This record gives sequence, C-alpha cells and structure tokens, in this order.
Amino acid sequence: MCYDIAFTTKIESIFKIMPLLQTAPGANLQFDATYHKIGMSYPQWPIVVNHEGPQLALFNWGPIPKMLNTPEKVKRQRQMFLNARSEKVLEPKTLWNAIRTQRCLIPVTGFFEYREVPGLKNKVPYYIKSQEQEVFFIAGLWALSNSWDVDKPERIPTFSLLTRSANNVMRQIHNGGDNAGRMPMMLTNELAEEWIKPDLTDTDIRDVLQYEQPSDTLQFWTVNSVRKAKPDDASVIAEINYEGLPPVTV
Repeated sequence: MCYDIAFTTKIESIFKIMPLLQTAPGANLQFDATYHKIGMSYPQWPIVVNHEGPQLALFNWGPIPKMLNTPEKVKRQRQMFLNARSEKVLEPKTLWNAIRTQRCLIPVTGFFEYREVPGLKNKVPYYIKSQEQEVFFIAGLWALSNSWDVDKPERIPTFSLLTRSANNVMRQIHNGGDNAGRMPMMLTNELAEEWIKPDLTDTDIRDVLQYEQPSDTLQFWTVNSVRKAKPDDASVIAEINYEGLPPVTV
C-alpha cells in the first residue's frame, strides 16, 4: 500500500492546475515542499475538496473512525485507515461507502514503493512520478475525526488515500507483502475535477474508479530507503543504482 508521498514544489502550483480553486475560508496554507512524508506520522497535507466550488485546505492524513474510541486504539489501529481500496467505496456497509460523498483530491509530485527481488535481502525502494506533469492528483475520501488530543479537543479534517489494482509497471514494483499489486488511484486532471463534483451518482463514481494510469506515463527510478532518517531534501529522490537489479518493463 502507498504510505510514502512527496510534494517537492510550491503549493501555489496546485492553483495553476485548477484555475477555479480557492483557499478554504479560514485555512492556513503554510506548507513547505517535502521530499518525503510517511503516512504513519499522520502529517498535514494540502487537500482539494468541493464546498460550493473547489477549495484547498490542510487535512491530516489518517481518519480516526468512531470504532477507535480510546487513545490506545487510535495508537494501535489508525494506520489501518491511511489507505482505502477503491473497490470498497461502492461496497455496502463499509466505512468508505458511508463517506463516499466526501470525496477529495490529494496533490503529490510522486510516491514511493518497495520491490522484492530474488537474491536480495532487502526490498528495493522506488520513486514513481508522472512523466506528463509535475503535480498530479490521487483520489481520496475525507472525514472529520476526533483528535484525542487534550490540547485540541475539536474534530479535525482527515483524509484517506485510495488505491486500486496496479498497472503493469506497478505490479512489477509493488510485488510483495499482503497488499502486493496495488497502486495509488491516480487521476487525470479531467477525472480529478469530475471526482469532486458534489452530484456524482454511484455509477459516476464507478466510472471514475475504473481508470487505470497507463504504465508508459510513469517515470520511476531506484532510491535509498525512505524509512531511514535523512534530511528532507533532493537527496531523498536521488537515483541509486542496485547491482544486478532486473529491469522493470513498461
């Protein structure tokens, strides 16, 4: 699953992609470029929602469902809700189906995944981005969550990132673990605008979620592990060569 994302440019670039985008009332959009954020740190991230038009605000990654009703449960289980399978959005009696009208967009410049390679002890990390545009959108769902913070008892806006079955390139990269063969639910700019329209029917939602990002539109290369502490700078996505690594075919 996708737990590692990047936004390596200025937040103003999102407004260039969506000319009608407005800053959400009262929103503080102070957000510095970052080469890596891990979902398990539950960071704030710029999120596009539609409240009488597209608006940008900072949400925390990782909803806290009502079932997580103690700080201990939040600590143990919140990471299970960082991502959501797109197939669950239209599955009755699921959390994601219940909030399917609360759709959002997650702007990123890239994301990271790990590849299992026979003969290598450790998985090989890759950085993946769009060849066609610096910033692209991933489909998501948002929810107001209990913060469980005694200093901030109010409910906080949170989001979950949608994933789908992987295309050919991502099947080769994300090829191990319990959630092998998945990738973020990347959208074209046109589908991104469609995704946050308030009047989508379930059929419309299904149509958007059937989109598969073509393999030949992805750019990818191997990097150092992003799960080790390092400066938040361009060295995070610098290409690193791994000897004897079989190629990923497009």
